[in-house]
Amino acid sequence: MKHVSLQVEKMSCGNCLSTVENALTQMNGVNRAKASLEDKKVEVEYDETKAEVYDLAEAVRKAGYIVL
Repeated sequence: MKHVSLQVEKMSCGNCLSTVENALTQMNGVNRAKASLEDKKVEVEYDETKAEVYDLAEAVRKAGYIVL
């Protein structure tokens, strides 16, 4: 398993955290996603043979957030 931290803008409440985490955990290969309002980041644990960082960022973008 590989870990990555994505900087996510526009998260402002608990619902935002859930939306981002759900968008990621529904992806094939993602084992865990934990978002933080304080850091404006989401930590993702994923199988690099099934997903790439670009795919993770795209899922967050499609959920309505900005990935830096």
